[in-house]
Amino acid sequence: MEDAKEVIEHDFANAAEGGYIVIPARVLHAANFGVPQSRERIIFYGFKREALKEKAIEALSDLVNNRDYDPYPLPTHNFSTFGDNLSNFVTCREALEDLEEPNVTKDISQTKYSKAKYMKKGQGNIEIKLDSISPTIRSEHHGNIEFRRLSEENGGNHKEELNKGLEQRRLTIRECARLQTFPDDYQFILPKTELNKAVSASDAYKIIGNAVPCVLGYNIAMRLAENWDKYFR
Repeated sequence: MEDAKEVIEHDFANAAEGGYIVIPARVLHAANFGVPQSRERIIFYGFKREALKEKAIEALSDLVNNRDYDPYPLPTHNFSTFGDNLSNFVTCREALEDLEEPNVTKDISQTKYSKAKYMKKGQGNIEIKLDSISPTIRSEHHGNIEFRRLSEENGGNHKEELNKGLEQRRLTIRECARLQTFPDDYQFILPKTELNKAVSASDAYKIIGNAVPCVLGYNIAMRLAENWDKYFR
């Protein structure tokens, strides 16, 4: 960790010497922005000094006294932060409740899910909590994809669903995409064409897991858009 810290500080110093203003990094929790997932990411900004207004250069160098120039988005939901006018955090139930089961849906991405067996130990072997946020959606292969539900024998807690005869299974491609806040018209399972290579379920899990949650990215972009005229010439 010390080596990583030294590298980051070295890069920040080089950026400053190279004509950039680098804003100290912060950890943003996606659930504080409406993403139904436990996902923390380190974000930092670098602004090219010559593109900034003089006032912006001064303000970005002293954000303590210039909060309105702060490029980081303000939380919109109250998962690990609290404040006035924040919405309740989005739960897995809210994100997934209208999806049909894989055996009846017409959405190809909802029909595909990992068939990796349940293991008592190791990551990827818990079921999501419907009334909370999901674990981090990983980019790794099938055995690391969490369970949508476990059987009663394996400690499943979604009794209402089990009583309906719904079987133990891992999260589908579409469910992972929903938990990353991708829109439903974004299709992940693709055949090979002249324009693109084939995208399999394994590929799709990796693509989704590697992505920045769409809603988090939106909030980051919109905060910059709000301040654009303050920053740039």
